[in-house]
Amino acid sequence: MKALTIHAAEVIRWEDAPDVEPTGDEVRLRIAYVGICGSDLHYYFHGANGAFVITEPLIPGHELSAVVDLDPRGELAPGTPVTVHPARYGRSAADIEDRPHLWPGGDYLGSASVTPHRQGAAAEFMVIDRANLRRLPESLPLRRGALAEPLAVALHAVTIAGDVAGKKCLVLGSGPIGLLAVAALLHRGAASVDVTDVRPEPLERAIALGASTTFQVPDQGPADNAYDVVLECSSAPVSLSSGVRAVRPAGIIVQVAILPNTDIPVNLAALVAKEVQLRGTQRFHDEIDEAIEVLASDARFDAVVTQSLPAADAVEAFATAQDASRSAKVLLEL
Repeated sequence: MKALTIHAAEVIRWEDAPDVEPTGDEVRLRIAYVGICGSDLHYYFHGANGAFVITEPLIPGHELSAVVDLDPRGELAPGTPVTVHPARYGRSAADIEDRPHLWPGGDYLGSASVTPHRQGAAAEFMVIDRANLRRLPESLPLRRGALAEPLAVALHAVTIAGDVAGKKCLVLGSGPIGLLAVAALLHRGAASVDVTDVRPEPLERAIALGASTTFQVPDQGPADNAYDVVLECSSAPVSLSSGVRAVRPAGIIVQVAILPNTDIPVNLAALVAKEVQLRGTQRFHDEIDEAIEVLASDARFDAVVTQSLPAADAVEAFATAQDASRSAKVLLEL
């Protein structure tokens, strides 16, 4: 079979890889689409994602849609459409028994966080533990179905924010996760969702997903003390500072985007004065099931996918995914 493999920073090849055979507890999938996310961009362009450095060839990809190729038990017919929960959980820990995605010792598809690296989905075929499979409705196109994992991330961020029904919300940053955060907030009942970005094209995509008002920063910006809930999805420290100003007294800010692993300049003075809560969010637990239901019922999500390119054209695909003026979510076609 063929697989897309990152060997070092900006060294990626569509090359032969060993065939994979499932055991009784596994199912072999024929991959249809794999989304390029921020961690994949870091692995490709920098050879590392934060502290996780590529030390051996890595197949990227944890956002995917596929069809069953072989189920040794015969429970799933060939051609059954599926996606995958990418996490393998570690050991339970005190006080977080109900949050397995935070347990120590787990891993994630397409990640160099462990050695041997956990190989990802950017291959013609892959095997996956049966427990990680999620069936997709026949009515859900596989192209849209590849958004299940990132939408689950956005839904979990809203879970961390709490009950947003009837609330005025703000999303800072209109990249793929920001766009999906807009949809997740509205799905959970937010009264309105305003959005910021530095470029006009992402803001147009946010309007298509239901955003109320857009602000192209730094020339425009949201009003101070105006929002019940703010989701920071840009990873820019200056954006977090603006969120502290924009949230109302006793409001909630959720830091969704991964911030740089270093000291950063953020003005938190108003956080104290307004008794604002700043919360972190990490991936998701079981929100992928809700994400599948949402995707199946709303064709507007098709607007999030702006390009799909063959895996053999990975260099072009990664360059496109890095350019927010041209793209939101870029998919690799397997």
